[in-house]
Amino acid sequence: MNKSLLLAPLGIALGMALLTGCASPPPPLAAVPRGESVAASSEPPSSPPEIIRAAAAQPLASVTGKGWHSLFDGSSFEGWRVTEFGEGGRVELQNGLMVFRMGTPFTGVNYTNTVPNQNYEVTLEAMRVEGDDFFCGLTVPVGNTFVSLIVGGWGGSVVGISSIDGDDASENETSQTMTFETGRWYRIRLRVSEQKIEAWLDQKKIVDVVTKGRTLSLRAGEIELSKPFGIASWATSAAFRDIRIRALADPADSTN
Repeated sequence: MNKSLLLAPLGIALGMALLTGCASPPPPLAAVPRGESVAASSEPPSSPPEIIRAAAAQPLASVTGKGWHSLFDGSSFEGWRVTEFGEGGRVELQNGLMVFRMGTPFTGVNYTNTVPNQNYEVTLEAMRVEGDDFFCGLTVPVGNTFVSLIVGGWGGSVVGISSIDGDDASENETSQTMTFETGRWYRIRLRVSEQKIEAWLDQKKIVDVVTKGRTLSLRAGEIELSKPFGIASWATSAAFRDIRIRALADPADSTN
């Protein structure tokens, strides 16, 4: 018998078997037991949306002292307006955070309600999301004038008060260089009394300057639009939360 006649039916049979196998449904995916979760990626968040989502899930740092009043509830912009910087970036509410999109160069907000001008403290949490300059410029009243606490300026690392005796945060005695991580919350606290300006970053005191007999002012330029109380960033995306203020009956004691 011709061998090719035998091989033909055999080839057809093998082909049918292979086709049948390919048509079979794949095995089911392993289910995650109730109460357990799939392990998260070990890679840190890298894109701004990922950073913001991760940031919103992180717990707040504790704040000592009594009498704090919240200025931002995480669900609305009540009491705030966007600062009218030329070519300013957008301000958005995302995942309970106040988010600044990168401006050219500024983005910012002003608080529209009355705040004290002496003997008070402000605290907030701030984070650099994208960019390499200051992610928090906190402008506040000091008596009948104003100053800004700059965090992460002049290329991303300078901290200080602008301005004292005409010298900005990169030039006066409050200036120092620090390293800031993108995607990390920093607890900022600023105290204004009749004699001094003090500030803390997390638990570290970063400003302690006697203001009596000194000339205090804002750095010349658009930051003037942050008066009387505002938050700004420079060519940088940033996020903020837990913005609070309190009056100080005794400025020497910040723990009550």
